Amino acid sequence: MAGSRRIGAPILIVFFCLICGHAWASVRAQDPEPEFDSAARERRFQELARAADEFERQGHLLRTVVKLIAPTVVHIETEKTEGARGTTRRLVEEAGSGVVIQLKERFYVLTNYHVIKGTELGNIQISLADGRQISPTKAWDDPPTDIAVMAVQSSRLVPARIGDSARVDIGDFVVAVGSPFGLSHSVTYGIVSAKGRRDLELDSEGVQYGDFLQTDAAINPGNSGGPLINLRGEVIGINTAIASNSGGNEGIGFSIPINDVMKVVRQLVDQGIVTRAFLGVQLDRHFGPAKATAIGLARPRGALINGITAGSPAEKGGLRVGDVVLRFNNLPVDDDSHLINLVALADVTGTTPVVVFRGGQEETLNIQLVDRKRFSRPE
Repeated sequence: MAGSRRIGAPILIVFFCLICGHAWASVRAQDPEPEFDSAARERRFQELARAADEFERQGHLLRTVVKLIAPTVVHIETEKTEGARGTTRRLVEEAGSGVVIQLKERFYVLTNYHVIKGTELGNIQISLADGRQISPTKAWDDPPTDIAVMAVQSSRLVPARIGDSARVDIGDFVVAVGSPFGLSHSVTYGIVSAKGRRDLELDSEGVQYGDFLQTDAAINPGNSGGPLINLRGEVIGINTAIASNSGGNEGIGFSIPINDVMKVVRQLVDQGIVTRAFLGVQLDRHFGPAKATAIGLARPRGALINGITAGSPAEKGGLRVGDVVLRFNNLPVDDDSHLINLVALADVTGTTPVVVFRGGQEETLNIQLVDRKRFSRPE
């Protein structure tokens, strides 16, 4: 790597200089006017001003997005005591970000669980965009998804507009707003670099269910819990983590898709807990091209079932060992970990359509999922 850096930089510089030299020679060849002729300089300033106006008109879109989202973003500070009883305990202060939303005429702040983890309600301070400071009246969290939501009451709260993360595609421009290193309301932008990032080792405890958006918008410590926004000013993700060797931004950040966030948040607010659906299948983690070809699929896709739990929704709904689940609840299934995430966030009311590949054909089954906590295997 060191060698490539030493060699690459000079080549890049030389190549750039050659291009610049070629362009400058072309300008000189086309424009015989003296370099310091005042009239010629004035004409060039006017041309530059027209080009700048056009560029700024394009940039106005980004400014509008920032102005619309800025009042909805909050800075969160927490204080908590760490250390076991009987040992030396220390006061720890941490900071993160959040975004104001509105549900059923009430206001809430979305953030990450790890931002407020282990903190008593009275030790959470929320700073609004206009400088006011408020405290939450209630908080709920869901550690397996790293999502938390806090109820807040205050005048002149501005809720964010919620987007549809299912419509997000790779290459879409996005804006991230948060408090990196305590610098509140910092704005960065980039694109969606990838979708469906799963099985990420985000911390010592790990996040059990995640289907992250990846972005190269700069995300640093303190951005956690802040919004990822599309160019329509809509929140399409909650910034959660980075992949980094240095602890700072290296162009690989991860956001929880807002559709997944809202599924969890609505359950937390309505019933205080998140219901995890149970299907009852064991999946083949080694499902690859060879097995896909053997059963008649052109490529490995979906999740291959290699076990069924007795008495489970899967058994009752007609799923079989050897089935490949291609679609779950009308969503295409990428692989086994994707299916696990989809089931975990699925609704247990009503039936769920499941499309399987069986015997060379696709078949649709309607399965009644159950609450994982309430499922008991028959004796």
